[in-house]
Amino acid sequence: MSSSPQPTPDPGRTGASELIADALAAVHEAFRDLDEGTVATYIPELATADRSLFGVALAGVTGSIYTAGDADAPFTIQSLSKPFVFALALMDRGLAEVLEHVGAEPSGEGFNSIRLDPATGRPPNPMVNAGAIVTTSLVRGASEEERFARILDLLGAFAGRPLDVDGRVYVSESETGDRNRAIAYLMHSAGSLTADVEATLDTYFRQCSVLVTARDLAVMSATLANGGVNPVSGERVVDEIVTEWVLAVMATSGMYDYAGEWLLRAGLPAKSGVSGGLVSVGVGQFGLGLFSPPLDARGNSVRSVAAAQEISRQFDLHLMHRPDRDVPTLYRSTRADRLRQLAHRTPSQLRRLRDLGSAISVRAVQGTVEFAAAETILRSVDELPSPLPSGERWLILDLHRTSRVVTLGAQLLRGLVTRLQGQGVHVVVVDPFERGLLPGVDGEFTTFEDAQRWCEDRLLDAARAA
Repeated sequence: MSSSPQPTPDPGRTGASELIADALAAVHEAFRDLDEGTVATYIPELATADRSLFGVALAGVTGSIYTAGDADAPFTIQSLSKPFVFALALMDRGLAEVLEHVGAEPSGEGFNSIRLDPATGRPPNPMVNAGAIVTTSLVRGASEEERFARILDLLGAFAGRPLDVDGRVYVSESETGDRNRAIAYLMHSAGSLTADVEATLDTYFRQCSVLVTARDLAVMSATLANGGVNPVSGERVVDEIVTEWVLAVMATSGMYDYAGEWLLRAGLPAKSGVSGGLVSVGVGQFGLGLFSPPLDARGNSVRSVAAAQEISRQFDLHLMHRPDRDVPTLYRSTRADRLRQLAHRTPSQLRRLRDLGSAISVRAVQGTVEFAAAETILRSVDELPSPLPSGERWLILDLHRTSRVVTLGAQLLRGLVTRLQGQGVHVVVVDPFERGLLPGVDGEFTTFEDAQRWCEDRLLDAARAA
């Protein structure tokens, strides 16, 4: 009896990227048999969920997706829609107008809390039901159909594919949504909800009934992690500043009355939903999507919370974790008189450069330039010598190993350039990628040799003039 031929392995493939999937699979395996919690029953259709389902997905900002378990099992998005619809309301109305209707403070209460601000009538934040209902009403639309169509399109843009509504769950939510109706009418009377109550609730119930998978949630949260650009489709979904606002509220309020302990243990922005879903965001790195129906007493998925916290622990993702500085910010700090001399210099020029080369300082920078790195650079140029009577000096900032200059780092370095130029220091940059990291410098060169030659030529000219 002959066996079927086995596929020939690709001799050039190492499978190195599968290590990430292996790590997810190990976490999934660790919590697969955690059989605690109960499936949500207050929406009757949710009570039919299979409690054994458990899916984990991770989407990197590079667009790669890794999964384990039931990552493609569909379920309704429920409260996981809240941060994304909040983002749409912010795009439509701006932060100031949205905050007139809904606050941004942790409630310390459950997802269906009825507490409103006694002075303003605002719900505490957009992550509880009250705030989410108001947020839904703030999405622009000439009609409720248009408003919902925009919400559905936005959720699909975050997920990178068209999404649909589960009609049975929508009907079940609508028929049993008396508490949400009570909350909405209370807010209407308080003035924080100005739209038609029943029409807004209908849109909100449909919004919560959109079908997703853990894979979808990973891509959606990775879009937040990536500053609003979907890493799979490449589409800009929302502005980067909007993702910052959304992630801030997710960090403080996304897990309801577990938000503080969640941030303590996991240290990541997150949002849970009563269908068993959870999203969590490693800002600038990846998004997590998890799904498992059994919930704890606070309405958070037992397995999803445990798995996400373990992933955060294993990968050192806590927001308060001090980043390790694997390499020093400055890998070279020297002067031109200590550099290898360039070709085509006359003996007289070489002697001059040996005698006066200390007027040209070099600082070679590597890695990401944030506050601490910028501070290191600033302190390294507190004193720049010059043997010239005029005090004229040159500084070469070699940035060819610099991966990124963040906003504060860029501000400090721009201030450095302005200050030095005001003191007679000519600042030039080496950047083979011509990224324009420091506008306003005296010169930008693609090679260090060109920058060295430019500075030396001007030093020689200054020496002759003296």
